[in-house]
Amino acid sequence: MKRAKAIMIQGTMSGVGKSLLCAALCRIFRQDGYAAAPFKSQNMALNSYVTADGLEMGRAQAVQAQAAGIAPDVRMNPILLKPSSDTGSQVIVHGEVRGQMTAREYFRRKKELVPEILRAYDSLAAEYDIIVIEGAGSPAEINLKAEDIVNMGLAELVDAPILLAGDIDRGGVFAQLYGTVALLEEQERARIKGLLINKFRGDVSLLEPGLTVLEEKTGIPVWGVVPFLSAQIDDEDSLAPCLEQREGKKPLDIAVIRLPRISNFTDFAPLEAHPLLGVRYVSRLRELGEPDLMILPGTKSTMADLRWMRQNGLERAIGKLAAKGTPVLGVCGGYQMLGQRLSDPEGIEDGGEMRGMGLLPVETVFCRQKRRTTVTARTEAAAFAEAALTGYEIHNGRTTGGEKPFCRLSDGSAEGCAGENVWGTYLHGLFDSGELTEKLAAWLCERKGIAWESAAALSYEAYREEQYDLLAGGVRHALDMEAIYDCMGLVRKK
Repeated sequence: MKRAKAIMIQGTMSGVGKSLLCAALCRIFRQDGYAAAPFKSQNMALNSYVTADGLEMGRAQAVQAQAAGIAPDVRMNPILLKPSSDTGSQVIVHGEVRGQMTAREYFRRKKELVPEILRAYDSLAAEYDIIVIEGAGSPAEINLKAEDIVNMGLAELVDAPILLAGDIDRGGVFAQLYGTVALLEEQERARIKGLLINKFRGDVSLLEPGLTVLEEKTGIPVWGVVPFLSAQIDDEDSLAPCLEQREGKKPLDIAVIRLPRISNFTDFAPLEAHPLLGVRYVSRLRELGEPDLMILPGTKSTMADLRWMRQNGLERAIGKLAAKGTPVLGVCGGYQMLGQRLSDPEGIEDGGEMRGMGLLPVETVFCRQKRRTTVTARTEAAAFAEAALTGYEIHNGRTTGGEKPFCRLSDGSAEGCAGENVWGTYLHGLFDSGELTEKLAAWLCERKGIAWESAAALSYEAYREEQYDLLAGGVRHALDMEAIYDCMGLVRKK
């Protein structure tokens, strides 16, 4: 029976770049003639993805699957935790909601999920040549090690060699790597075959004395120093997503409200890639200014985040700008906020009712059944009519009202709501096809009196493929790929 080889990327902490390193390896293995698939046993993220069969998984593994040239599959992320508060999360297993759990309750019960994890892993391992496994956080979180199912605990279950990555951009990378190794048990240290330093800027030769000492003290070779790469790949979010401002000023200004529980902010990556559209993330009233377009993104907690905007003055400011004609787009939770009323009779969020922003003639009722589906559609909103869309829905609310839809789905049903300068839709990924992005850019240019020449719509899929190749090229050049293949017992095919 076929059994895939495995390689696992662990990190000294969250945010060291594990997700992108795994995506790069998936791409490299594909380029080298191997069928590779990503795997992360447990992912905590608000950036989720809906598969073709309507199941929910972490977006990071969907990105890694795309880098590997395969369709995202819920087996690649059997457990997804979507934080709903500082101490609780919605628990999703094999793409289906299992319920809401506090951190303590989940910690107590997560070992029960090991058979589910292994079932998913073994199924993938029977179909692919290589499984690229991503760890979570740090393997040296000694207070959590006894119940670990995502780092060393998983590596032992599937017998995976490990590459340990540290982030030099944050500083202290030698202490990160040495301290992590020192806190591990002997059999755990033996699994680490190589160390990686990620996000380096500068002359690698200046690191060499430190690398030598690091190898001497840990007894583990350094297999690469990966530069700070410019590839634009979807970020993975966490409890505190890092949404950095992009450098360089562009003629059109789009302000995305950085809600406390923002989800699926990667919806706007195609806008960031456009040469005319400047995208910035706003969390304070003084940062809003007078943008050309305001976007209310998705959120895990619509009512709580609307209350946050109400308290800090952003809701009132957005309403005033909209009244003066500034366009507003709401996506998923942002769409729900734009309506007249939000009702939560089953206590899915905060319970009770609250007034919406009143910018669209719709009302939302939350219910336990989550809608998860992939769709194709065409816009009907006058500003960008007939733009072809592909996307997915993932929400608990049911929104009704409004005479004019934002778009019409392929089955003929209306979706979303369109006003004169305010629009709402449930569709995530709505800009990926490129058509809506181009029509939006043209419409905003016309409003602002900026010259714009029509061009073929840039497919975000094509742009993304270029970025995967750029990422893989940078990582391949930096890593000792022969050593990586050797630790798996493989050789390059090409």
